[in-house]
Amino acid sequence: MKLSQFKFKLPEDLIAQYPSDERDGCRLMVVNRKTGQIEHKIFRDLLQYFDDGDLMVFNNTRVFPARLNGNKERTGARIEVFLLRELNAENRLWDVLVEPARKIRIGNKLYFGEDDSLVAEVIDNTTSRGRTLRFLYDGSAEEFKKALYELGETPLPLYIKRPAEDEDAERYQTIFATEEGAVVAPAAGAHFSRELLKRLEIKGVKEAFLTVHSGLGNFREIDVEDLTKHRMDSEQMEITPQLVETVNSTKDAGHRVCAVGTSVLRALATAVSMGGHIKSYTGWTNKFIFPPYEFTVTDAFITNFHMPYSTMLMMTCAFGGYDLVMNAYHEAIKEQYKFGAYGDAMLLI
Repeated sequence: MKLSQFKFKLPEDLIAQYPSDERDGCRLMVVNRKTGQIEHKIFRDLLQYFDDGDLMVFNNTRVFPARLNGNKERTGARIEVFLLRELNAENRLWDVLVEPARKIRIGNKLYFGEDDSLVAEVIDNTTSRGRTLRFLYDGSAEEFKKALYELGETPLPLYIKRPAEDEDAERYQTIFATEEGAVVAPAAGAHFSRELLKRLEIKGVKEAFLTVHSGLGNFREIDVEDLTKHRMDSEQMEITPQLVETVNSTKDAGHRVCAVGTSVLRALATAVSMGGHIKSYTGWTNKFIFPPYEFTVTDAFITNFHMPYSTMLMMTCAFGGYDLVMNAYHEAIKEQYKFGAYGDAMLLI
């Protein structure tokens, strides 16, 4: 497959800038991989497509307020810092991106907060991801983290052309987010309300969780036409023995496993073993999935509508089949579905 095969014309007004009024109230396109049939539903209607004994696997990662606005010492130049991950809690070291990067040198100090309450020093600018900052703070690790996050904003994707608002702190997050570490929300999981989860439970549909701390690599532009030459950024993930038991027993009983979101789909494919089973996994994954690809664990897949050229679109095409998914995307544009993290959803069965 070539990069240019994932191009399509997406009108700007179809990129959702705000979430739907209700989590489970967005639109849902249901695509049958065997028949090619496309149905137009509401998200909470997915209940009718699953049966007693089926399993939904969610990503329980929690997005932290990763975007900081500060000023450079002496010049006062405005600097945006995007926290990627904590490198060392004791020494307050963080892996970050800075913008504009050309203005930042080792030894520069950056000030954050209205009263410059937080100070950081650039100690390395040679990392592949950007810079390493050391935050200068006298309190405990817990106090520092609290101060840092109070200054941070919800890291909305750049295609959302507005500043983060108070509502985003809750809505750019799933209701079951417990494991802090992501800067990209597992958007498909954010459509699930407590009411919908309860109705699925009553019907006998099981739920289980894994953890993938999704990073900015999901949005990094692919700069090679030959997809075999693209390298994904690594993301931290964990699949517990408990999840392994749940998934494998579901498969053995002849029931379906549904991956909720591209992060879950990729994690299950990373941990795959023989006979449609998975194995425990704790570590990092840089698995890049694009067509053709055979999935042996996942039987159904819930995802949002993704941007042209994106790795998430490629993964969706790998699961649903290139021609069928691209046809569904053209149908989505014609029917005015909303795209992106706050957009509508697709169920592939």
